[in-house]
Amino acid sequence: MSVPEAIDLQPATGLDSATREPQRLGDSELKARQQRSRRATCVKWLRKVHGWIGLWGAALGLLFGTTGFLLNHRGGPLKVSTGEPQVSTMQVPLPQPAPETPRELGKWLKHELKLTGTPGRVQKEPSHPVAWGDRSVVQPEHWQLNFASPHENTSAEYWVGNGYVTVKRSDNTFLAMLTNLHKGVGLSVGWVLLIDTLAGSIILLSLTGVLLWTELNKRKTVGAVLVLGSIVAAVCVGLL
Repeated sequence: MSVPEAIDLQPATGLDSATREPQRLGDSELKARQQRSRRATCVKWLRKVHGWIGLWGAALGLLFGTTGFLLNHRGGPLKVSTGEPQVSTMQVPLPQPAPETPRELGKWLKHELKLTGTPGRVQKEPSHPVAWGDRSVVQPEHWQLNFASPHENTSAEYWVGNGYVTVKRSDNTFLAMLTNLHKGVGLSVGWVLLIDTLAGSIILLSLTGVLLWTELNKRKTVGAVLVLGSIVAAVCVGLL
């Protein structure tokens, strides 16, 4: 039986030194890689910010998109009705002594009738003479007050000297209440600040969207700045 010949295992020769030792990068290439790494980190951060802001904007955007559609079609041939309000009228006896100013009357009505609306503009018509047939009479001073809220509107009418004030209340439908929320009718500063956050989120969505499109590439960024600058300049020129 023959014995196989011994195989001499020798290390391979002639291998490139680059396979045994890591190749050193030049300063320019190392700097370019660091810039790409920072750009990728910024793009990743922008995606997260864009997503969270979009989630917040979508919550209020659904409400304002619906109410904006209703307001856009509140008249004309494509009118979309929000329903007829339920109106009720009553006469409320005044306390003695009666309020001397419209502001005092508004405070008393708000407390007496538990009105939730915010007092609006007050109309005060001074007393003046009017013709009545062949003689002249003096018409007493006339006050009109309004209290507005998203779900109801209340108006009060008072002729100075009367022992009562006429109050008219209109209960809005659900769709009308939504449109009042859109317009901020009778709402507090808190709601105004909340809507400001929506406006800010839309602005940030636009900016982060443009930055994500450019991917922080220098050429794309310069192009986006030029396009946006041209649009702003055109709008400014059009408003002049």
